[in-house]
Amino acid sequence: MSALTDEIAQAAARLVVDEGMDYPGAKRRAAADLARHGVGRAELPSNELVEDAVREHLALFHADTQPQELRALRRHALTWLERLAEFRPHLGGAVWRGTATRLSPIVIDLYADDPKAPEISLLNRGIDYDSAGDEDAQVLSLADRCPGLAPPGPKPDDWITLHLVVHDHDALRGALKPDSRGQSWRGDARALRARLEDPA
Repeated sequence: MSALTDEIAQAAARLVVDEGMDYPGAKRRAAADLARHGVGRAELPSNELVEDAVREHLALFHADTQPQELRALRRHALTWLERLAEFRPHLGGAVWRGTATRLSPIVIDLYADDPKAPEISLLNRGIDYDSAGDEDAQVLSLADRCPGLAPPGPKPDDWITLHLVVHDHDALRGALKPDSRGQSWRGDARALRARLEDPA
């Protein structure tokens, strides 16, 4: 790994934590920002390298708030995993990996026989959402309130974004493959409960 690749990872980590960007977008923007400042081109860092940089950034600048925010988001995610149990939901993203802050979306992968079934479930519950996606996956995005994030005061700021990513029923097997370090990219309700009981 070059020093420049590491610099991109550090810059991307700041964008992930401070602006709530996803890893691919943060890496591209970090590389473009450095290029505009005369820094040469380099290979983009892996997601694992960016995640290491995110953890370092959190430890330095958000150690007093991030653990509580993560716990609140995980508790709220568990509510949704239980609510959508028929679609074999798995929590992914920063909330699962342990690097989430209040700016991080909750990302839940659903595995359905009928790709329209999760949408129908939301409609039957009277839940508004936006839909986007491609041939690989449909993303249903909605705003939700996460009570555990609400600070004291008359105007609680507890709104978060929830992304439900709808996959084919048979895609789950491949989705459970670990990263290059043997860590899981996502987990079901049972695994999430275990992390809530033992965050370490």
